[in-house]
Amino acid sequence: MVDITHKINTLRAATAQATVCVSKQETIDALQRNAVPKGNVFEMAKTAGLFAVKNTHTSIPDCHPLPVEYTAVDYRIEGLQIFIEITVKTVYKTGVEVEAMHGASVIALTMYDMLKPIDKGIEINNVKLLHKKGGKSSFKDQNPSRLSAHVIVCSDSISEGKKEDRAGKAIMEKLQASDVQIQGYEIIPDDLQTIRNKALELSEVVNLLIYTGGTGLSMRDVTPEALEPILERRIPGVEEAIRKYGQDRMPYAMLSRSVVGTLGNCLVLALPGSTNGAKESMDAVFPHLLHVFKILRGAQHQANE
Repeated sequence: MVDITHKINTLRAATAQATVCVSKQETIDALQRNAVPKGNVFEMAKTAGLFAVKNTHTSIPDCHPLPVEYTAVDYRIEGLQIFIEITVKTVYKTGVEVEAMHGASVIALTMYDMLKPIDKGIEINNVKLLHKKGGKSSFKDQNPSRLSAHVIVCSDSISEGKKEDRAGKAIMEKLQASDVQIQGYEIIPDDLQTIRNKALELSEVVNLLIYTGGTGLSMRDVTPEALEPILERRIPGVEEAIRKYGQDRMPYAMLSRSVVGTLGNCLVLALPGSTNGAKESMDAVFPHLLHVFKILRGAQHQANE
């Protein structure tokens, strides 16, 4: 199975369709009069579809077990065709399109089984996904234009050449995957004034300024102290999302002092210095965090009106 542990829960929905084609009008009449010998076809097929959706992972090996929180089945008859539409919703890390198509398929098969005694010419056609939403595809256009970023690694040992940087490189990989241009990357010591001066300087020339390191509780961890006095607007929800995501994976994440806020038109993030901490922090809020630039640019337009 695909590893989805790095993903976040979002509202996911999918609608699938299947078509049952009968060979004579008498079959449609029997359906509509509820006169099929095996029972109420619509209700039995719907029930079968509900079971199928909830048990997709037991039939299709790569599908993850997930909490199905809503399922709706609708029928439409046009001539000798019965159109089945099924919508499935969940709040989870992966989508429900296969669940929806599985449900549509089983509904169609159940109808076939119940109708075959009175009609030998039934066909099942066009099992397909009509639409889906949620997850990464819903945030792919969050980057309003090509944004630029500068990544700064705050570490005495790395700046002295005693250790290799991996956290900063992990951050840059995530930025590139979100179509953000890396304009700069540098390593500096854990010095409060240097960290602050870099923020004041670079916030004028890039959209995103991301620090990694110096957010712990040692005496040399001073990145929050350097940034908090100059940030114009803190964004507590982003800080909380980063810590919650980390806490779900590592209990020590509660000790991180990640800071997020704006400095002019620049978004500043101070993330943990460990490779996993930096990577997980980025997974927690990207690419959806880039929506902030649409808000900032909208505020600029209003101010200029």
